[in-house]
Amino acid sequence: MGPERISPDGIAPPAANYAHAVMSVHADRILHTSGVVPIEPDGSVCVDVAGQATTVWSNIEAILEEASMGFEDVVSVITYVVSGEEIGAVMAARDNALLGNLVASTLVYVPELAQPAWKVEVAVVAVA
Repeated sequence: MGPERISPDGIAPPAANYAHAVMSVHADRILHTSGVVPIEPDGSVCVDVAGQATTVWSNIEAILEEASMGFEDVVSVITYVVSGEEIGAVMAARDNALLGNLVASTLVYVPELAQPAWKVEVAVVAVA
C-alpha cells in the first residue's frame, strides 16, 4: 500500500501542486535528508536561483538512488528560499522532479542560508 493523500473537505484546497498531508502505512524504510544545498559535484555553485534549484533536486535524486528510492517515494518536502528570490523557478524545479507526485510541502522564505552564495535549500522525507 502506497502513501495516502489526506485532503479534508472542510478546508481550502492546496495553494499549489502539493497535498495537505500524506500518510504512510506499513512503511519498511524511511529516509530523512538534511537540507540539500546547491553545490555541484565539482564544488561550484550556480549564481542564479533556477540553476541552484535544479542542482538541489539533482543532488536529492542522487541521495534517493543511493537509498534505492526514487522521487515517487518522497512524501514531504521543506524548501528554504532566500528572501527576495523568485520562487517560480524553485517551484518549477520541484514539480519537474516530482513528476506529479503530490507531497506534503512547506516553503519558507529566510533572510539567508548557511553560505551567502546559497539561495535555495531543500529537505525531503521519503518512504518505501
